[in-house]
Amino acid sequence: MFQRKKKLPQAATYREVWQHGDTSTKLSFLIMGLAQLRNKQWVKGLGFLITEIVFVLWMAFSGISTLSMLTTLGTIKHKKVVFDAAQGVYITKMPDNSVVILLFGVLAVILLVAMIGLYIVNLKSVRNLYVLHRDGEHVPTNGEELKSLLDQRLHITLLAIPIVGIVAFTILPTVYMISMAFTNYDAKHSIGFSWTGFKAFGNVLTGDLAGTFFPVLGWTLVWAVCATATTFFFGVLLAMLIESKGIKHKGLWRTIFVIVYAVPQFISLLMMAQFLDLQGPLNTLLLNWGWISHPINFISASASPLVARITVIVVNMWIGIPVSMLVSTAIIQNLPQDQIEAARMDGANAFQVFRAITFPQILYVMAPALIQQFIGNINNFNVIYLLTGGYPMNNNYNGAGDTDLLVTWLYNLVFGQTQRYNASAVLGILIFIISATFSLLAYRRTNAFKEG
Repeated sequence: MFQRKKKLPQAATYREVWQHGDTSTKLSFLIMGLAQLRNKQWVKGLGFLITEIVFVLWMAFSGISTLSMLTTLGTIKHKKVVFDAAQGVYITKMPDNSVVILLFGVLAVILLVAMIGLYIVNLKSVRNLYVLHRDGEHVPTNGEELKSLLDQRLHITLLAIPIVGIVAFTILPTVYMISMAFTNYDAKHSIGFSWTGFKAFGNVLTGDLAGTFFPVLGWTLVWAVCATATTFFFGVLLAMLIESKGIKHKGLWRTIFVIVYAVPQFISLLMMAQFLDLQGPLNTLLLNWGWISHPINFISASASPLVARITVIVVNMWIGIPVSMLVSTAIIQNLPQDQIEAARMDGANAFQVFRAITFPQILYVMAPALIQQFIGNINNFNVIYLLTGGYPMNNNYNGAGDTDLLVTWLYNLVFGQTQRYNASAVLGILIFIISATFSLLAYRRTNAFKEG
């Protein structure tokens, strides 16, 4: 005899749940957790109920006022002296702290969105309980619900703490930073500031900062391309050289180059800054050998912009080539040797084998990593800040030097004399847009994505 297939439960609409559900089910649309408590799912029901009570109390005593203040960021923008008729004296009123108001306002919005999400989860749970009762199915007990958190819903248990961390340390700061781009938060409005819409974007793209933004953006892209291409190309060549036949002690050579990568980057950069100083070892050696008649300004304030830019690219090669060498070595060691031998038997020389077989396969594997490396170079704060500090300064720029990238210029706008926090927030948004756009376009064009 054929075994009858188990009938799958038919989903119910929320309208049906409201119309045909019992009293606890209907009340759960307003008071979360009642349906779960009615079905003896004590932990889930109490969790929903207590969360809603705490949220309602918070909204009544703090949440509503916090959200309302978010619209104005405070009513008092400047310090003022007013006469208090009741006391018959003059009192000083300090401006409202818009920084705190904005921070707690953003946090209140995130909590409100989280509560809406939890309410939707409650409704889905209520609907599921209704369907189980309607179809005569087994309703999970409190113990079975808890046990499922370590079995079928283990992913929820494991993701709970990371999600809270992401909200607290990623989403909240990001939304806060984005919000600042739409204010006049700067040195002149350091305590009390207001919403100004897209005015800060206009200042960066078409206003007084446009003459700095576009040249710095151009250099940032040139730097990212050169830094990525040079470390990749020379890393591949170094890996092929070490893996060549006739080279002895391959492990030793690889270890020597890996030491550069093993040393913390900031130590290498600070040492290179000393090495390239006007009175550093490199200039001293070149003068002693008679190769130059006077010291070369590589990275100082009086250096040539072209020399300083070439210098940071070369120093970055010293730091980045070992990484590409390691990855390329692993790829080269796993290349199909039958293809290479067949090509050599057909008369292909070493360069032709490299161009037609070795390099395309290395590029195929490393393309996603190269995209990531390119984005990392756009935001490569360490190399520029620790090596040149943005020097040489450019009198035509607003708070930036000839070697400054967008990310180091952003730093200067925050901690420099101008303290244009809103403009720095705009730069952060623009950097994200540029990086995200390039990443999506470039990654979708790679063979690894098309054939994945």
